Amino acid sequence: MSQRRIRGRTNYEAGIAAEDQVARLYETEGHAILTRRWRGKYGELDLVAEKDGEVIFIEVKKSGSFAEAALHLTQRQIGRIYNAASEYLGRLPTGQSTNSRFDVALVDRMGRIDRIPNAIMA
Repeated sequence: MSQRRIRGRTNYEAGIAAEDQVARLYETEGHAILTRRWRGKYGELDLVAEKDGEVIFIEVKKSGSFAEAALHLTQRQIGRIYNAASEYLGRLPTGQSTNSRFDVALVDRMGRIDRIPNAIMA
């Protein structure tokens, strides 16, 4: 296996582990995880949670530091997240009028999590 493929596989597995860690954190706070890695026509949502009638779209970014992780969230990606979230909401009974927010969870190399609620404003 090439070094590039090994690095890609390692990054993929680290991303899954970070998403699992963030999901557990939200669950300990009483959130229900509705779906993980939901894929729609416009893109993927890492985690979708719900608490008290509010749907939370959670983008997870893992890197060596919180600052590095934050840099991985691009404007183009934010647009895809909005579009995917809109598609997801369209499948719910209350549709686009569903109370929702967009959080970003940054995970550093030590596994620490820095959550930014309402990080992405519609």
